[in-house]
Amino acid sequence: MTQGAALVQTLKRALKQHGCTYAQVAEQLQLSEASVKRMFSQQQFTLQRLEQICQLLAMDFSDLLRLLQQEQGQISQLTEQQELELTADLGLLLVAVSVLNHWTIADIVKWYQFTPSECLQKLIKLDRLQLIELQPGNRVKLRIAANFSWRDNGPIQRFFQQQLAVEFFNHRFNGQDEALLVLNGMLSTASNQEFQRKLTRLAREFNELVQHDSQLPLAHRYGVSVVLALRNWRFGVFKDFLRPDAPG
Repeated sequence: MTQGAALVQTLKRALKQHGCTYAQVAEQLQLSEASVKRMFSQQQFTLQRLEQICQLLAMDFSDLLRLLQQEQGQISQLTEQQELELTADLGLLLVAVSVLNHWTIADIVKWYQFTPSECLQKLIKLDRLQLIELQPGNRVKLRIAANFSWRDNGPIQRFFQQQLAVEFFNHRFNGQDEALLVLNGMLSTASNQEFQRKLTRLAREFNELVQHDSQLPLAHRYGVSVVLALRNWRFGVFKDFLRPDAPG
């Protein structure tokens, strides 16, 4: 079952648990009941439609994703201790970030100074941390949810914030694939909250693009970091691990 199909099944179960009928969904969406039934049978939903149905259930879209994750045994966040283990071993953090971006063992050892055995040992640790499931043939299955994020002000965020302050912004941001926005103005509390919601939606769209592009060959993707700024930051804090003969 695809993630989209699984999400629709989770939504149907949530509707049943709340005692909501297709007729009520139709009224919420201002559609005919037949159109709603067809939408569910064909599993064709826009994000706006999903959010409208969630409103009917007094849920956020993130609540629906959380239900899906619970059903699939996925995690949306590591614990404080798990993040501390990653920041204590920069090599382990590098392998973690790589597999989260759908790199294979072959990709990692091609670019970085790890032997296949060393890389496998890192993956075994990530399996123990429940970030991945190491499968036969050393294949990697991610155990993270679609909305996975590092802990707010947690060890990973603090680690990268320190690096951002030192390195990321020491740059002119004048390349074709770069941008830096510095905005100033006065907002009401309501407008501030609305802008934060827009940033949250933008972050979700970014994650959707990352997920979409994960199917592309590694040679067609490169790492970026976004803080209302965008620049090529392919290696960042991991550049010392690069092989001298790594692909350009």
